[in-house]
Amino acid sequence: MTSLSLPRTNRHIPGRTRPRFDLAPVTRALIGAAGIAMSILCAYALIRGLLGLAPSHGAAREWAIRLHLATVLPAVPLGAWVMLARKGTPRHRTLGKLWLVLMVVTALSTLFIRHVNGGSLSWIHLFVPLTLHGAWKTIATARAGNIAKHRANLVGMYLGALMIPGVFAFLPGRLMGSWLLG
Repeated sequence: MTSLSLPRTNRHIPGRTRPRFDLAPVTRALIGAAGIAMSILCAYALIRGLLGLAPSHGAAREWAIRLHLATVLPAVPLGAWVMLARKGTPRHRTLGKLWLVLMVVTALSTLFIRHVNGGSLSWIHLFVPLTLHGAWKTIATARAGNIAKHRANLVGMYLGALMIPGVFAFLPGRLMGSWLLG
């Protein structure tokens, strides 16, 4: 059994109904809409920034921001895909693990991004412990075979630790905001 595989008792047994591992329609729609919208905004801003179509921003030269962008930008569409695609497959488990690694590195890299608040941590850094706790709970619930809590943790992480801070990244004066609107 792999580290995140389901216990034997949760696997499909012929003659029994298959447990429901999917998201509710409203949650699927919310994740799909948020994932698509944020992915488009991120891609457009990144293309403008990389092609020099947006004003230069000093933050783009900081290693912590580059690492943060390198991990958070692929986490947006990947997280949506993992939650909307078929569950329990080897691909789901592998891409889910990759998504969690991206989220943990994203959160940890944020600790080194302090220019926004004069060298100190700001309120947005509250998402760091929330993300790390969510990642731990996601792994723990999957290993325990508690798929309902696993799913709830992932939805919470995707919307609460990725989408909410992501919206603030597009505020005027922030790097992504400058690249998108500048």
